[in-house]
Amino acid sequence: MSGARDGPRPFPLAPEASLRFSSPSPGLFSRIPLAGRYPAAVVLSLLALSPYLILTTATALAEPRIMGDIGATAFELQLASGMSNAAYAFGAVLAADLVQRVARRRIYLIAETVFVLSSVLALSAPGVGLFTAGVVIQGLCTGMLLVAALPPLVTGHPIGRLRTTAAVVSLGLFGMVAFGPLVGGLVGSLGGWRALFAGLAALAAIGLTVGALTFEGNEPPARRARFDWSAIPLAFGTTTLPFFGVSWLTRGSFSDPEFFVPVVCGLICGMLLVGGQYRKARPLMPVRPISNTLPVVGTVNAMLVGACFTSLLELTEVYLTREAHYAPLRVGALITPQILGVFVAAVLFRRLVSTRWTPYLALSGTVSVAIGAAVLLTVSTANASSVVPVAALFLGFGAGAGVTPGLFLAGFSVPSAQIGPTFALVELLRSEAAFLVGPVLLHLALTTGLAHGFHLAVTITLAIIVIGALLLVGLYALGGARPQPPDLESWLSGPSTAYHSPALLAAIRET
Repeated sequence: MSGARDGPRPFPLAPEASLRFSSPSPGLFSRIPLAGRYPAAVVLSLLALSPYLILTTATALAEPRIMGDIGATAFELQLASGMSNAAYAFGAVLAADLVQRVARRRIYLIAETVFVLSSVLALSAPGVGLFTAGVVIQGLCTGMLLVAALPPLVTGHPIGRLRTTAAVVSLGLFGMVAFGPLVGGLVGSLGGWRALFAGLAALAAIGLTVGALTFEGNEPPARRARFDWSAIPLAFGTTTLPFFGVSWLTRGSFSDPEFFVPVVCGLICGMLLVGGQYRKARPLMPVRPISNTLPVVGTVNAMLVGACFTSLLELTEVYLTREAHYAPLRVGALITPQILGVFVAAVLFRRLVSTRWTPYLALSGTVSVAIGAAVLLTVSTANASSVVPVAALFLGFGAGAGVTPGLFLAGFSVPSAQIGPTFALVELLRSEAAFLVGPVLLHLALTTGLAHGFHLAVTITLAIIVIGALLLVGLYALGGARPQPPDLESWLSGPSTAYHSPALLAAIRET
């Protein structure tokens, strides 16, 4: 692998920003009994992310129950889900700005407290208005918790813990997502969606308690930093506009201005956001440092896998529910093998994260999702019970092996002090891709007749991921990258990057 001189140089960091995330405020260990203890930090991070991530895939199978209880239409519930996902992506960017001026411990405790209150608001909502407010605030808080809780877990412990941390991140991001359909199936068949929200509120309350006992304080690196007016408003437009436009498809069509105007405007906001951050000398999110071969391949791979996995999961749930007329519990049970796939991917990532094989693991995730899509092409109402679990296993492995390694390829390509903003940027892009592709393909399937439309949408998804995988392999080869283990010791101890990636298309530029 080429040296750092081959790619763009990282932007300069303030001296304070080079501090590791584990640097506590003086005397804090005496006031926080579990400070510095790794098992407690793992539990804290999982409890911060799990409640909302379970909900993202649980509500689809519970929709009829929720709609009947709060008097919501399909569009209103889809809009609530869309705005909640938008709030999650925006919350990560907002937290990346706040952690410069506010101690992470304070952000965590406030966000977790508000999450508990928003869960209570949603579960007690008599109508769709308060329900929507509750789930949107849940998404916003979880995005903020992602940036507040994960970076200290990754960088705040000895290097020997990093492999386990990588597996924990994989399970935290996709293990709970994979568990959601089973939970949703139980709620959809047996009722009790308010009890589900009550359980999520309880989990968050436990997370708040563990956080109060565990989370170390820190001195913010730039208390006088100004609000980033060039990034935050654009991030808001990047998320809310296209997510609203796609939600409109529940009640409209592709030709409606309510669909294409917000989507186009949102995508323009996204391009302005990324371009502006690339040009800034001290950006909120490190776009320039991750514009080299390895982080670009990792980020795009995470977007590709995340979008196709989400699309295939939604399509499968709708097909089994509406075409095969399976009960929600049966649907959730058939999809449950994806949990095993995610677990296997997490175990493999734990073994490979410190080796030269991480890019190949990310590619194997893409291939696995493609295999899952190919298996789904054979689904019919007669064989769904035997085919769907096989596809779910491949999809689960693909999600775990494709997204989290891609996230770390980007994170290891910046100084460790910038891993939080990097995670925020990658999650923003991944969420954008997932929520734009999935509902569009689902609308296509429904409007062309589900029996035929399902296979058409799956075929399109398979084509997207195969073409995307070929482009990524080409991009990796044309960058001249060579497999090499990350230099984790230098990355954790100072301003160096773990990967010294060649510039994009470096092999062509050198000829």
